Amino acid sequence: MTSYANLPAPSPEQGLNRYLQEIRKFPLLEPEEEYMLAKAWVENQDATAAHRMVTSHLRLAAKIAMGYRGYGLPQAEVISEANVGLMQAVKRFDPEKGFRLATYAMWWIRAAIQEYILRSWSLVKLGTTSAQKKLFFNLRKAKSKIGAYEDGDLRPEHVAKIAHDLNVTEAEVVSMNRRLSGSDASLNAQVGAADGDGSTQWQDWLEDEDADQAEAYAEADELDARRAMLVAAMDVLNDREKDILMQRRLRDEPVTLEELSAQYEVSRERIRQIEVRAFEKLQGRMRTLARDKGMAIPA
Repeated sequence: MTSYANLPAPSPEQGLNRYLQEIRKFPLLEPEEEYMLAKAWVENQDATAAHRMVTSHLRLAAKIAMGYRGYGLPQAEVISEANVGLMQAVKRFDPEKGFRLATYAMWWIRAAIQEYILRSWSLVKLGTTSAQKKLFFNLRKAKSKIGAYEDGDLRPEHVAKIAHDLNVTEAEVVSMNRRLSGSDASLNAQVGAADGDGSTQWQDWLEDEDADQAEAYAEADELDARRAMLVAAMDVLNDREKDILMQRRLRDEPVTLEELSAQYEVSRERIRQIEVRAFEKLQGRMRTLARDKGMAIPA
């Protein structure tokens, strides 16, 4: 695998601004080029191909990392962790699965960053439940949605709203807000020197909450991948299970148990049992496929 030492690295000595400018020099890959590089890595362990895949996605890693600013941690270290997640994604990427590296890598990058933040913060003891972890990583977004921009403690109505939306107690919201307050830097801070296009600001690196073209393509890639995964997962079912499941779960107007009972000449209860068992088998297979692809595990 490509060595981390061979990559541009953000550091206090180098300056984060310079790093962000430097990684813009690496060209993005066309789909066909990305596919051939990934094949070279998978089949021949071509380190040069892996290095090109990593460097072409350093901007993606940095942009995702900027979305986790404000936790009181050095931004250079957060970006470095994002790069580690990116390298893990490249190492495990399979070009035959039918989706782009960026779609696959996003999961690994976010996971690496979140693990680093939780390791680094004294809040680890608070992150014992999924709801508390959700609060930790979503409080700022929740505050923004309700217009709670003021410094200091939140208003009671804001506390109640956030606690309800994130399924935590009001005391946890107050405590977390106090711990996280005061760490934000200006979004209008300049990154690099001004050029013909004007100065770049920190906010230019933040993840856009609204869907943009790149995000739309990524979501389309993921949707296609999930559809392909569903088709592949159906292979675990026999013909009768597949037919019953499709008629009961995958049609706009599901066929009734009564109709299927007559069709297969068994009881309604037997049809129900086959349907439940087939669905459980399908879920299990899809979870396995999702783990192999580094995708979110379907519920």
